[in-house]
This record gives sequence, structure tokens and C-alpha cells, in this order.
Amino acid sequence: MEWIASAAFGMEGMTGRDLKHMGMKNVRVMDVGGASFEGNFEDAFRANLWLRTCDRIMLVMARFEARSYEELFQGVKAVDWQKLLPADAAFPIRARCVKSQLMSPSDVQKIAKRAMVEKLKTTYGADWFSETGAVFQVDISIRNDMVTVAVDASGEPLSKRGYRTWNGEAPLRETLAAALVLQSGWHPWQPLHDPCCGTGTVLIEAAFIALNRAPGLTRKFAMEAWPCVPHAALDAIRAEARKKFEEGSRRPLAVSGSDINPEAIELATRHVKQAGLAGRIALSVKDMRALNPGDDLPLEPTGVFVANPPYGERLDNQRAAHAVAKQLGELQRRFRGWKLCAFSADTLFEQAYGRRATRRRRYYNGRIECEYRIFE
Repeated sequence: MEWIASAAFGMEGMTGRDLKHMGMKNVRVMDVGGASFEGNFEDAFRANLWLRTCDRIMLVMARFEARSYEELFQGVKAVDWQKLLPADAAFPIRARCVKSQLMSPSDVQKIAKRAMVEKLKTTYGADWFSETGAVFQVDISIRNDMVTVAVDASGEPLSKRGYRTWNGEAPLRETLAAALVLQSGWHPWQPLHDPCCGTGTVLIEAAFIALNRAPGLTRKFAMEAWPCVPHAALDAIRAEARKKFEEGSRRPLAVSGSDINPEAIELATRHVKQAGLAGRIALSVKDMRALNPGDDLPLEPTGVFVANPPYGERLDNQRAAHAVAKQLGELQRRFRGWKLCAFSADTLFEQAYGRRATRRRRYYNGRIECEYRIFE
């Protein structure tokens, strides 16, 4: 079976690299949207469980060209839906259309639904389907007149790890936070500190990486309700991941965070506890201008700061954002040998920081285009 591990802009390569490290077959990084791979249901479940920068795992059912609704109808109807969907399956449809003859998502949904019903009628001999069983979310994507028909094996986006139930101001998506940690060059034996930690997402994702904790360990996936999957095998895979985390939890961890906002630290403390990391991540209410080597953080020769500071456009206060950028520059100068990585949409960030970044990567935080600047 062919699967798509969908990923946001800038994270396609990381998702593809992780799939290769997991031993997936025929991994191909796509120009837009993520990476594809081949495997069975167990492989897809592992991908759901372990991928840190991926949004969803999708089972590809068909690819074909369609410039008319009739071609779309026939292409969807030709799929052997009965091999995956039982008679009581719920099969809602969502659609996306980009640069194609067919540009109405609502019409695409209606035509695809009718085609699926017609195919299932001939298979199950029914005129009406209750759709009261397991959910098979169908995704119709049309780009440049090429149609990809897929079924969502994840359910809720994979960024929903299950530990964040309260959001502070301008929350960072978990998959993006994981990408920032992975791109920082941080090694788990090094100290990592977030001086603007907010509700703690960066810190928790870093701890998950260091302690070998699967990001999807405590949540459910849509495919687990499908009758056709080997449920005992999936349970064994989850049990294996749980054992790896139990073993990884014995490792030392030097991940910490601080924030000037007491309410943010209170939320971060709750999230850390819900992530199963109580007592492993040090949190404090502190102005970053008061952070000093030896007093607040270990006197290590090397360490990494990862920060997602306010950046004006998001919080509508550019003057304050520039002041924070300047404070981050001063922070790195106090901690000689430490690397600082800052994620911001502020185009004048480097000017306020006081030097040019060594490396840059571009990502989107929601719809806001941002740069991840790494100062060696």
C-alpha cells in the first residue's frame, strides 16, 4: 500500500528523513505536502505513532487525471472501496483544489460521494448506507488536474499529542515545535533552555526526543477503529513504544524553561505533568535579562537556547518584539559557547539582536511566514 505522510511547508524533508530512519520502503519526499512511502497497516501505525513533524498519515486509494466532473466520478467509482470500507462505514469527504479545471471543493465532495455510494451499492446490494460504523475520512486533492484519492488514517492531526489542553497567547503547534528542536542541532546530552517558554511546547517536544518517547504514545488514531487492520499487532507496536519510553526515562535530562509571565509557567507546569514528565523539566518565572551562567543554568561549555519570542505581527507590538530580540542577543553574549535559535516573523529581528544569523530556515506559524534563525 502507498501512504502519504503529509507535512507543512519546510518540514517535508524532515518527515522523509524520519521515514527512512524507520526503515520504510520507497520513501519519496514530495515537492509539496510531505513524503510518500510504501508499507502495510503496521507501518502506517508506526508512522502515526513516531513521526514528530508530520500532520497526517493518508492511505492512497487512487491517482488519476480529471478535467471534468464525469472523469472525477468515474475515477472515484473505479476504486475498490469494498476492500477497505465495511457496509456500515462512515465516509465523509473533504476536498482541496489547486490550479485545476475543477475548482469547487463542494462540487468535488458531492460528485465523489455519489461515486462512492454507487460503487458500494453494487458491492453490498444496499440502496442506503447508515454510516454508523468506523470513520474513513476520504480526502480528494486535485492539483494541476491530477486527482489523489486518499483515506485519513490519523483522525485528529498528529500535532494533537494529547498533553496540551490549555493554550496561552499565540500557541506554537507541536509539530512545529519539534521541528525547531530538531533543526537547532541540539544533542540530548546538552542543556536546552527556552527563555520565552510560554506554555512549554518546545520543552516537552525536546524531552520527548531525548527520552525516546513516541509523540503519539497516549492518543488514538482513526485507523485503530478500522475492522480490516490487525489490532493485536497494533497493540504490540504501542506496547513496544511504551517500553522504549520507560527505558528512555532513565536517561539524564537537562531541559528547562523560563518566562516572565506567571500564568504561562502555570500552564506549562500543567502540560509537563500531562505529558508524563513531571519533575523532569525545570520551570521558573524569570525575566531573561536576569538569567546568568552558573546561577540559573549549568556552566556547560556548550548549550542551546530555543526561543519563540513575541514578534510584533502576531502580538501587535513591534517595539516590544524588538526589545525582546535585543535581550536575546544580550543573553547569548552572557552565555559564551551557547547557541541561540529564535523563531520569529520580525523582519528586523537580526538588527535588534545585534548580529546576522549563521543559518536560517523558513516555516509558517499558522498563516504567518516566519524565519528560524540560528546564531552559532
